[in-house]
Amino acid sequence: MSPRTFYRALSIAEAVTWTLLIAGMIMKYALKMGDWPVTVGGFAHGLVFIAYVTTAVLVGLNQRWRPRMIVGAALTAFVPYLTIPFDRRLEKQGKLDGEWRTSATSHPGDGHWVQIVLRWMLNRPVLLSVLFVVFVGGIMGTMMFVGPPGGRA
Repeated sequence: MSPRTFYRALSIAEAVTWTLLIAGMIMKYALKMGDWPVTVGGFAHGLVFIAYVTTAVLVGLNQRWRPRMIVGAALTAFVPYLTIPFDRRLEKQGKLDGEWRTSATSHPGDGHWVQIVLRWMLNRPVLLSVLFVVFVGGIMGTMMFVGPPGGRA
């Protein structure tokens, strides 16, 4: 899976889970269907939100985006559906072109420790996948332990 495909999948998933969360809120507050729609939509959205932000950092480092671009990509997850036009903008600018950078090049940034660690991890896709899932799951588990924004009703 290329950086483009990985980023796009999470970008679309983030927009889909916004829809689930908004639908859940309508079901809870307008249709008086109880808490479960927001619980389901909120869980899905929270999980994909964390995965999207993690993906934005991973892809951004691979694609050598400036830190400002990586932060911008992450911030798009806070606004419903903004990940989609941002993805299109990245596509137009060629910011998603290319494959995963598994070997060093003559680029001056390739000697930086972050890029060295990134290449090391990209050369171990199973380990990287496990670490990705553990990282996202760990944050999600912590957030579930802490509780929802605004506290429990």
